[in-house]
Amino acid sequence: MGYTSSTGHESPTGATLRLYTRRAETDARGVVQINHGLAEHAGRYARFADFLAAHGFHVYAHDHRGHGRTKAPDAPPGMFSTQDGTGKLLADVDAIHDLIALEHPGLPVIVFGHSMGGMVALNHVLKHPSHVRGAAIWNANFSAGFTARAALAFLAWERFRLGADVPSRILPRLTFRTWAKQISNAGTDFDWLSQDAAEVAAYRDDPLCGWDASVSMWRDIFGLAVAGADDRNFADVPRDLPFHLLGGADDPATEGGKAVTVLADRLRAMGFSNVVSTIRPATRHETLNEIGREAAMADFVAWACSVLAREPP
Repeated sequence: MGYTSSTGHESPTGATLRLYTRRAETDARGVVQINHGLAEHAGRYARFADFLAAHGFHVYAHDHRGHGRTKAPDAPPGMFSTQDGTGKLLADVDAIHDLIALEHPGLPVIVFGHSMGGMVALNHVLKHPSHVRGAAIWNANFSAGFTARAALAFLAWERFRLGADVPSRILPRLTFRTWAKQISNAGTDFDWLSQDAAEVAAYRDDPLCGWDASVSMWRDIFGLAVAGADDRNFADVPRDLPFHLLGGADDPATEGGKAVTVLADRLRAMGFSNVVSTIRPATRHETLNEIGREAAMADFVAWACSVLAREPP
């Protein structure tokens, strides 16, 4: 059946979400709901979806607002929305969750997110902790310290001078371009994503990848990070909810995985008892497109199966 896309799923927010699905090849254990990262799209997760399907998981993944082939009248490319971007972004995730519940009643859902998608996934958990049986947050940075405050100050200045709907001039320099400079002997500006040259080339040549986000989108992304950095927002999340955190030791976007470790330490300090945290050596930002990805995917499936084995029959 393969990893297929629909013409679109209508969200209550008014967005027509480009949705990709992959059906389990065996009796289904559960569903993995994937959230992609910034300046990419859900179509890039076909290999992961095939792997999951072979191990008994249905897969659902959609292009977020302002990304890929999702369309919304209030979300031109590079923006989540002209108003309440994070609220509508998360409502779209809710819409896919509701579709999963309709099509696979009773099957447990594991939410997965890479990078920005990890921020989306964690905020989804904070909003609807009862919707998921586990949360996989990969390659995400929830730093809300000086760097975040400085970035928000720069964005406020850009919004005042340039508007919210134009690409930020400052944030790409502080993020993507800074991270690119941290890779020795880089052949392209995107080598910070992976050591696999073929995967980097595929990203670089994809017209739906690598663009500069708007001032508005960057503000919304930092809003997601700040929400995930506030321990008070975890009050309603069950302390036994399983988390799978992963980072790369050579990922400049997470300070070599330090940001992932910080999140793991915070969760444990808050009393979460089922936290698995791994920093993979010789791994850059896109674990699923990195050399050694097969082992990372196998580890995820082993964790997911253990999580669902804990569920009552």
